[in-house]
Amino acid sequence: MSIAAATSSTTVLSIAPTDVFNKKFILLVSFTAALGGLLFGFDTAIISGAIPYITSFFQLNEFSLGWAVSVILIGCGVGALFAGALAEKFGRRFVLIVCAVLFAISGIGAGTSSSLIVFIIFRLIGGLGVGAAAMVSPMYIAEIAPTAWRGRLVALYQLAIVAGILLAYLANYLLANIGDSNWRWMFASQTAPAAFFFIMLLFVPETPRWLVRKGKTETALKILNKTVGNASGIQALQEISTSFTNEKTSELSTLFSTKYLPFIGIGIFIAAFQQFTGINSVIYYAPLIFKETGVSISNSLLQTVGIGVVCLLATFIAIGLVDKSGRKKLFLVGSVLMAVSLFALAACFYFQYFSHYVVLIALLVYVASFSATWGAVAWVYISEIFPNRIRGLALSVATLSLWIGDFIVTYTFPIIVRNLGAGGAFSIYAILCIIAFVFILIKVPETKDRSLEEIEKSLLKAFQAD
Repeated sequence: MSIAAATSSTTVLSIAPTDVFNKKFILLVSFTAALGGLLFGFDTAIISGAIPYITSFFQLNEFSLGWAVSVILIGCGVGALFAGALAEKFGRRFVLIVCAVLFAISGIGAGTSSSLIVFIIFRLIGGLGVGAAAMVSPMYIAEIAPTAWRGRLVALYQLAIVAGILLAYLANYLLANIGDSNWRWMFASQTAPAAFFFIMLLFVPETPRWLVRKGKTETALKILNKTVGNASGIQALQEISTSFTNEKTSELSTLFSTKYLPFIGIGIFIAAFQQFTGINSVIYYAPLIFKETGVSISNSLLQTVGIGVVCLLATFIAIGLVDKSGRKKLFLVGSVLMAVSLFALAACFYFQYFSHYVVLIALLVYVASFSATWGAVAWVYISEIFPNRIRGLALSVATLSLWIGDFIVTYTFPIIVRNLGAGGAFSIYAILCIIAFVFILIKVPETKDRSLEEIEKSLLKAFQAD
């Protein structure tokens, strides 16, 4: 069905005086896609509570521990690398269904592992699902959400991530005292949310932009009408189709052409520096950090639950502000707050000052600052900055850089702590936050209150002017 035919056949509907969003439908599909983030958070954070037990079971030193914890990120990188091409060919929804299956396989396999090699293989499988979901879930939401809601709906993805992290922390705390097989149950427990994710995906549609790309304009129009109303749906379909009119392919050579390189550069920076702020060194190693201050394993796991709760609550701040204050302002504020709290943490460890819960307070301020700003806003920004033509492949590249950054931070943290101490590690992350602040201030444009197609037009014009 052609665009002209779609417009002609529904012209009478375009005179409706007011089009309203189908809130139930939008929230359903956005919530379902965001569940990929819940599995992301659960799968990556469950390792934190299992670290003391797998260290003993597999006889790990600091290097093999860093490998056991961070190996999932290699799978994440591979998953992100191929997810873009798969999402372009088979659709966003199909890739998310595959992710749900990979999550379940990984949890069962890691929980039943009898050797480190088998454990690593299943963690890699889980990484494939995490990496792909991390790219496709926010892309799905960005492509189906109305412009006015896009920021907060994509931010739901980060809310789901921190909810998954909190669930993992709670599972770790509740399962810690059930015996020698406790770490096995920790990993196996992720099968339940994976099954729920799979079932929910059976009830959501493909995104209109992917359908237009594949020439399925009639189906795309039905979804747009259901989402934003008939008149707005027709207008949105025309804008989407226009963005595909002149150029039909999205090859890798095109991705790094002069025209699109500024988009790729900013996307890579935002994704990588979300990790270089050091957040996952805290998420993965929180119990060990608390243990360094002299608390027991049980108390450290309980304090880790507190980190999960704060992450969850702070993400609501991002959801409330991202479409009001804008992306750039939240990036800048978050960079400053994280740098200050990281320098405070560094001072505590340098001077061995662990009284009055200062370390816990500084960590809570840090994770709250991240969750309210960079944690959510980075996903929003990289899901919306890329033009329609290259979005799938560009998001693959950006998300790959995120996982590379995550791997570097996660693998090196125990090594840095051994050589420079925890204070040295936190000082490095604080300096990187300052670098991020400067880059955002100078190079990153605002994108709020614009449709994806309007962002594409304005940024192409701005980058060509530069």
